[in-house]
Amino acid sequence: MSGILDTVNLRTQMVGQNRLELLLFNLETDQTYGINVFKVREVLQCPELTEVPRQTTAIKGMAHIRGETIPVLDLSEAIGRNAIPKEQQQVCFLIVAEYNKRTLAFLVRKVDRILNTHWDQIMAPPAEIGVENYLTAVFEHEGKLIEILDVEQILADLYPMATKVSDDVATSEVRSKAREHHVLCVDDSSVARNQMQRSLEDLGCKVTTCNNGRIAWDLLVQLAEKGNDVTELFLMVISDIEMPEMDGYTLAAMIREDPRMERMHIVLHSSLSGGFNVSMVKKVGADGFLAKFNPDDLAGVVIERIKKIEGR
Repeated sequence: MSGILDTVNLRTQMVGQNRLELLLFNLETDQTYGINVFKVREVLQCPELTEVPRQTTAIKGMAHIRGETIPVLDLSEAIGRNAIPKEQQQVCFLIVAEYNKRTLAFLVRKVDRILNTHWDQIMAPPAEIGVENYLTAVFEHEGKLIEILDVEQILADLYPMATKVSDDVATSEVRSKAREHHVLCVDDSSVARNQMQRSLEDLGCKVTTCNNGRIAWDLLVQLAEKGNDVTELFLMVISDIEMPEMDGYTLAAMIREDPRMERMHIVLHSSLSGGFNVSMVKKVGADGFLAKFNPDDLAGVVIERIKKIEGR
């Protein structure tokens, strides 16, 4: 199993090509789930876990891995399915991942393989299933439907995050200036969109949200075709990187290639590890990178942009 990520270094060649790699895995049924390989640090057989006092039974304990102590989350139980019995844990696997500057391990029944595909083949879940679910996207492959879990939503339910911007960052003068500006936020995760919107509205900005890069691109094109200067309408675009239909890298590259919006200020954000993405940001012409989610950090990039256009 240690060799399943041997080809991960090839992912750096996918920047701006709207491509991704999915690590496929199973929980308690034959249903196949996927997680973006970019989020995965390693895959290993589950070691013996150290139990800890906890508020949620989905946290099964701590794993000691390469000098680190990492919390282990039973992903099946976290999404409302049957928990993996303790006596079966050591024949299962851990997917060690990094989200929002936090390292944790997902306990899963089986890890299958890595699948190379394109974001434009990844679709948003059907609206008919409603919003009360943990799906962020679906993907059909070899006649089977692969479900991509909204891990941000799962973690937000387990570890609720504050969205209020601190008064030290959002002074009364800053809030007054922010009310004059409009930010376009793009993210396929409903929890991430809501977090950004609440924080930026707390700062004072007007906010428009889009569910993925394709929707955001269509909106910008429609506005531009009506004669609007979109760089005047929006202070900036803040976009997630990993999204169905069109990823953030592709969105940034297309904005830069369109003369009507090439001056748009673009910040890409992601729950992926920051060091890797900084070089990616430069390659597609974005202006900055923000590891999500921290309300003060988010407010900070907006405040910095406001000061720059005001010449301060």
